Amino acid sequence: MKKILALTAALALAASFAACGGGTSSTPAADPTQTPASAAAPTQAPDAALEGGVTTGGSTSVEKVIGALSEAFMQANAGVDVTYDPTGSGAGITGALEGTLDIGLSSRALKDEEKAGGLKETVFALDGIAIVVNNGNGVADLSLEQIKGLADGTITNWKDVGGADAPVVLIGREAGSGTRDGFESIVEVKDACKYEQELTSTGAVIAAVAANPNAIGYASLSAVDEKVKAVTVEGVAASEATVQDGTYKIQRPFVFVTKEGAALSPAAQAFVDFALSEDAKQMVADAGAVPLR
Repeated sequence: MKKILALTAALALAASFAACGGGTSSTPAADPTQTPASAAAPTQAPDAALEGGVTTGGSTSVEKVIGALSEAFMQANAGVDVTYDPTGSGAGITGALEGTLDIGLSSRALKDEEKAGGLKETVFALDGIAIVVNNGNGVADLSLEQIKGLADGTITNWKDVGGADAPVVLIGREAGSGTRDGFESIVEVKDACKYEQELTSTGAVIAAVAANPNAIGYASLSAVDEKVKAVTVEGVAASEATVQDGTYKIQRPFVFVTKEGAALSPAAQAFVDFALSEDAKQMVADAGAVPLR
């Protein structure tokens, strides 16, 4: 009799489990050959990870921008090493032409004869060329015509433009510099400047102007700091907004220089694409240059 009662209880318990879903269910059983819906699909690996070197060189004015872009790019692509040699725009253009650089860097647009010689330019940012004076100089604004006179020696004393009775000392860049070419072309003083010093880097120009109370020079907007004073040009200060809208008149492009018709390495092409991407615009601005719209 006890055995019969135990068997009856077991059958009742089994029926209870079945009623709670232990038996037939409206949800089909999982197919062991299929990936569960809750599992993330695996990310497809690229055919090959980017690797190798990307050699860049040229304009010293682009140093901060290229440094920021290179650092971010290498963080995202651990197998790539981007190098930069600050040798001036002329050397960057020559390096691209001769193939000693993957990407030449210029702070001026290519000339027609350079393009005809097989080079291609890709603008990756813009830059204002600031007109800088010593912090002790009382002049705050200059017209393009006054800047031209100060550069070509027509104006030799600061009192003629509202400053102190003191001689004008012009400091600029060496021949072949993109900054010099941009300044002289825009101000229309090509090969007419009366330089007291011709220096080989933007930083050196700023330091020389900072050290001489009578000095005037020009420098990339991205390089200007509290050591010197940037004057307004015809009432307009050099800034990202005024360079983008064209109201600041002394400006120039930052350019990647490559050989026309020659394919870049995958790593070099990826770096160019990254520099032109929306993601890079804030990096360009943070480095002091002006991103493309």
